[in-house]
Amino acid sequence: LFRGDIVPRDVGAVIGAMKVNRSIKFVDWVPTGFKCGITYRPPTVVPGGGMGKAQRAVCLVSNSTAVTQVFARVNHKFDLLHSRRAFAHWFVDEGMDQGELTEAREDLAALEKEYEDVMTEQDVSEEVDSDEY
Repeated sequence: LFRGDIVPRDVGAVIGAMKVNRSIKFVDWVPTGFKCGITYRPPTVVPGGGMGKAQRAVCLVSNSTAVTQVFARVNHKFDLLHSRRAFAHWFVDEGMDQGELTEAREDLAALEKEYEDVMTEQDVSEEVDSDEY
């Protein structure tokens, strides 16, 4: 989220530079990886907050591997509900097949696994980097 004195062209240039530099690693299945918002009002200064007045600011909410824990909780709750067929009738009444619920669970499990793989790759690369020193 960009805030303050900024134009969309500048936002696009920043995103383009990040993509070209490949300084941030994204999972393969995210084709764009960015969702940007612009608020033209400058940041508000809170008296005694320790932040100085600025004409522009940026806040990044990133897609990190910490979201794996959220996926694990959702998977667990989904399994509990699905084992009892709780709420399944609502989806079936709307035209969804029972198999689509199972497929959704499998897709979420695959997503969780992919994030876990990224975390494992990062852990291994950090160990290799620390061994070099």
